[in-house]
This record gives sequence, C-alpha cells and structure tokens, in this order.
Amino acid sequence: MLNSVKTTGERKRPPPVKVLSGQLRTAESLGPADGCVIRPGAGRSLPASLVWMQGTVLELQRDGDAALLVDETGTFTVQGVKNIPKGKPCLSQGKYVMVMGVIQAVSPEPVIRAVKMADLSALTALHRRMWKLEVEDLQQVLA
Repeated sequence: MLNSVKTTGERKRPPPVKVLSGQLRTAESLGPADGCVIRPGAGRSLPASLVWMQGTVLELQRDGDAALLVDETGTFTVQGVKNIPKGKPCLSQGKYVMVMGVIQAVSPEPVIRAVKMADLSALTALHRRMWKLEVEDLQQVLA
C-alpha cells in the first residue's frame, strides 16, 4: 500500500466534487485557497475546493488561456487551459468538455483553474443527459 506524502506547505485536497455552475454561484466562499461550501439540498452542505464540471465551450479569450463555458444552470470561466496537455485541442466553440479544476471564485460568476480537461463531444447528447443525474448522485453520497 502506498502512503501519500505531503511536502511542507502542501495540503491534501479531497477528491473532486461534481457540480453545476448554478450551485457554485450560490455557494458560500471560504476564501481563495479554501474553496466553498455547496448546499445540495435542505440541511445538507458539502465543502469543495476541487470540482468536476461539464459544459459547452461558448468562447475563448484572445490569449487562449481561458474559456467561457455553459452548462444547464449558467456560465462559468475556466482559466489556465494553456497548461493542460490535452486542454487546448478540445477548446473550440461548440465542443462539450469535462473540466476538473480548483475553485478560484464562486460569485458573481464561477471561475476555476483547470487541472484536467477532456473532449466529450463524441457522445455529447448522452453526457449532457446524464450529467445532472451524476451530480445529484455523487452529492447525495458525499453530503
């Protein structure tokens, strides 16, 4: 069994939480380094700093390092895409993508710094239909 090693100043992050942009927009911010608390239902709360989101690319910024995406609950910005090995090829307008990243801001518009990206366009209709159910299922288990 492998032990996780922490270096000085490094904090262990919990696994990514699947979220919708609307949930981040109404989340309680804990500060730039600490993420936020999502309220997935009455009386339930879920801390999150690393998130997994899916959406359609609306536009790319001129420098190509950020993109505006939209899911069924609203828009969100993804930054740092130039640093993702496979991030840039999947970033063209209209593509449906998965983004895993660290929360930078929740309001007025969610902003995440990308850690991983993947193009899901081959099965967009399936991924889009299943996404809200996947989010709800994981949040019920975690909260």
